[in-house]
Amino acid sequence: MGGTKILAAALNSKDGIIARVKKPTDLESGKNDYIKSLVQIIESVIKKAKLNKSQIAGVCLGIPASLNPFMGKIYLAPNLGIKNFNIKHALEKYVPYPILIENDVNLGALGIQKFGIGKNSKNMLAVFIGTGIGAGIIINGKIFRGSTFVAGEIGHIVVRENGPLCGCGNKGCFEAVASRTAIVNKIIKDITKNKRKSVLSALIKSKKRIKSSALADAVQKNDKVVIKILTEECKTIGRVLASITNFMNFDLIVLGGGLIEALHKFMIPHIKEEMDIHLLHGTSQAVKLVPSKLGDDAALFGGIVLAEEFLNIKV
Repeated sequence: MGGTKILAAALNSKDGIIARVKKPTDLESGKNDYIKSLVQIIESVIKKAKLNKSQIAGVCLGIPASLNPFMGKIYLAPNLGIKNFNIKHALEKYVPYPILIENDVNLGALGIQKFGIGKNSKNMLAVFIGTGIGAGIIINGKIFRGSTFVAGEIGHIVVRENGPLCGCGNKGCFEAVASRTAIVNKIIKDITKNKRKSVLSALIKSKKRIKSSALADAVQKNDKVVIKILTEECKTIGRVLASITNFMNFDLIVLGGGLIEALHKFMIPHIKEEMDIHLLHGTSQAVKLVPSKLGDDAALFGGIVLAEEFLNIKV
């Protein structure tokens, strides 16, 4: 359940993804209609995969939110505008399968650990940079949720005093500074205010949404504004990751999310360069920084791991 899209898939650990359906996120109509749109996409992917009821073990939701996976309750999903809502109970009225929920980034981390580049990692941080910024923490091979299940909210580390307003209500949060949303806002402001020439000028003038692919195209065309701002925020990302690594001593940091998928060849060297400046000698020896190869599929595969944990079944 993303800020801009909902992605659904039918999958298991043997065959992988059998079918998938994607649709834009529509939150304008309120919670009830949003729940119905989730039901529709669940039904669509089941139909597309040609599955019958007996073949479905459960439905797992990856939500960009602080939540309680045992209660099925969302505490706060700032990019979805949802607060204090038991989505499990709401969906159970329409869906005849077990409903599991987890923070989308935790699911991504589980997917990467079990099915992706993190297979040999014991202590891993998976950071996803897109509409917002979130992290999933693997310690001693297990997901770390924290005392109230909100561990990993890396996007809400305050990195800039009196910085941009974040969806959570604070100012200067990491995701309000260095997410794709924040970077795009900064680029638009710079181009508009200073009347700079840019590959993105036409998109800005037409008020179309600037996607990660448009940023990648601008970098490829050597757009000075885009390169300057991206480089600045890569340094922010590098400093934050170095600080967390000095604290937690991870052996692997995996970067994912739409921005990284589109721009990892440009961004990761800049992030790593800044990380290396701030890492302690002991932590720098242990940690590797790599892009995820699973993309959005990481969270989908994480659903298999969640089903094993909560339903005690192998899917």
